[in-house]
Amino acid sequence: MDEVSAKRGRPRDERARKAILRAARDLLLEDGYAALTVEGIARRAGVGRQTVYRWWQGKADVALEAMNAQAELEIAATDLAAFVRETFIVAPRYVPALSGLMAHAQLDPAFAARFRAEFLDRRRAALIALVRAELPALDPEYAADLVFGTLWYLVLTRPDRLDAEFADRMYETLHAQRP
Repeated sequence: MDEVSAKRGRPRDERARKAILRAARDLLLEDGYAALTVEGIARRAGVGRQTVYRWWQGKADVALEAMNAQAELEIAATDLAAFVRETFIVAPRYVPALSGLMAHAQLDPAFAARFRAEFLDRRRAALIALVRAELPALDPEYAADLVFGTLWYLVLTRPDRLDAEFADRMYETLHAQRP
């Protein structure tokens, strides 16, 4: 592709991109993933559908980026106890979005790979780094499986149990695993 054809069409507008991500996040919180549509996102963001499609392939990809940005804002802990606590406290607000993204990942292998790389693996890497720093004798992969396996089980089956008390018990469980 030559340089001229690469520049065809309207240039991407970063303000529109941010408005789209905010709209997607807000709609996910209000109505959940199942009700989310590209049309609804575009309407809420004040842009046309084509503007959304300029940045993303569809609603799943917009939702993924919106949830990733939100997770990084809300779970920015620098110690293990705070990370576990924030993760479990924030999760209930996003159960309809998270469970919808997980369900979509089960049906779309290409999206599943993006979901894993862009969302799940990033959270996992952050937790592993904290475990290595604070509990060096504990297998960090085991710790990540314990925390996120439990988190996803609760997101999908028992979201009412996602709270500070459960988070504190999870943190205590990690400490009890030390050899």
